[in-house]
Amino acid sequence: MKNTIKIERALKSITQEDLAKIISVSRQTINAMEAGKYVPSTVLALKIAKYFGKNVEDIFELEEGD
Repeated sequence: MKNTIKIERALKSITQEDLAKIISVSRQTINAMEAGKYVPSTVLALKIAKYFGKNVEDIFELEEGD
């Protein structure tokens, strides 16, 4: 699953640590999501989308084979 979390963070000028605190996860979780190594739960994906003021589909995209 691809995502635009890193881009969204850059637009808001926040760090992985900042986002992690806001949505109550570890910085390592944010890092793993950005690297495509971790697929978030529905709840976590919704929290991220809500924080950035976007739809889940605007941030997360299925890749072929997902």
